[in-house]
Amino acid sequence: MKKILLTGGGTAGHVTPNIALIPSLRKLNYEIKYIGSYDGIEKKLIEELDIPYKGISSGKFRRYMSLKNFSDPFRVLKGYREAKKFVKEYKPDVLFSKGGFVSVPVVFACKKYKVPIIIHESDMTPGLANRLSIPYAKTVCHNFPETKNYLPEGKSLLTGSPIRAELLSGHKETGLKFCGFDNSKPVIMVTGGSLGAVALNKAVRDALPELTKDFNIVHLCGKGKIDDSLKNTPSYIQFDYIKDEMKDLFAMADIIISRAGANAICEIQALCKPNILVPLPASASRGDQILNAKSFKKQGFSEVLDEETLTTDLLISTVRNMYANKNKYIDAMKASNMTDAVATIINLIESTVK
Repeated sequence: MKKILLTGGGTAGHVTPNIALIPSLRKLNYEIKYIGSYDGIEKKLIEELDIPYKGISSGKFRRYMSLKNFSDPFRVLKGYREAKKFVKEYKPDVLFSKGGFVSVPVVFACKKYKVPIIIHESDMTPGLANRLSIPYAKTVCHNFPETKNYLPEGKSLLTGSPIRAELLSGHKETGLKFCGFDNSKPVIMVTGGSLGAVALNKAVRDALPELTKDFNIVHLCGKGKIDDSLKNTPSYIQFDYIKDEMKDLFAMADIIISRAGANAICEIQALCKPNILVPLPASASRGDQILNAKSFKKQGFSEVLDEETLTTDLLISTVRNMYANKNKYIDAMKASNMTDAVATIINLIESTVK
C-alpha cells in the first residue's frame, strides 16, 4: 500500500486543502496519516475523518519581542524529535505539507529520511514557515502566477488550491429555502471569515436600505457580531457562522463580498462567482491579503476595495456595476487553468511516489 503523510496546522486554511485531497487519496488506496500540533484546530478536523493523527510539540517564529521567543525553540526541537521518530516508524512514500509552523519539524524530519516533500503555498508570497521548508521540497504548488517569482527555479507548479468536493455540490433552491428568500432577486453573500470583519460588516449594514431594493443579502458576520436590530430587515438575513449549509449558500450567491484570504478566494474562483474583495489591511497583517486581491483583480476575477477608503456609496456602486457585468468575471474564472487543483495535485503525488 502507498503511504502518504499530511501535515499543516494553526488555522483552518492550513488544514482544509489537505482535507480536500483525502477522498481522492482513499480512492487510490493510499494509507493516510496526519501530523499536527497537540491541540490545534487540525486535530479535531482530521480526527472527524477517521485519519490516524499524531500530535507533536510546536512553536511559533515571531517577528516581535516576546518571552515565548526564548521557550518556543525548545518546543520546535522537541517537535522535530517526535516527528523523526514517527517518520522513521511510518516510512511514508511522500509528504504533502500545507504549511503552518507545525509543518516545519515534519519537513525537516522527512528530509532526514529522504522522503520526497511536496509543499503547497496559498498566499502570493510564501509565509515564514514555508520559506524555511521550501529548500527541502521537490515541488511547491501555489495559487498565484506571481508566486513563481519567489520560488527556486524548477520547483514551482501553479495548481490553485484544492477545494472540498462538497462545495461543488450545493443547490440554489436549498440555499434560498434555508435563508427564507424567494427567487425574485439576485443574491449577495457577504463573508468576513469565521471571526468576521468589523469594517466590512458596518459598510454592508449601512448599505442595506439601497442594496435590499434590488438584492437579497445573506451576511456571515462572524461569531458574536450579529446585529439584533436588523433581524427583521426584509431581504436580509445574518448568521454568525455556517458550516454544513455553506455549499448551498455558495450555489445561491450571484455575487460574493469577502475578505481575501487565499483559501477563501480560491473557493470563490473555483465556483466562478463574481466577487468583491476587501482585504485585511497591512496594519493588521503582513499584507498577504492585499497581494492576493491584487492578483485576482489583475486576472479579471475580482474587484478590490480598500478597507481604509471603503464607503457606503462606493460599495453600492461597485455591487451594481459588478452585477451588470457579471459574465465578464465568470468568463475570466472559467478560462483559468486552476479549476481542478485536486486532480493536478493528486497526479503530482502519484508521479512523485512512482
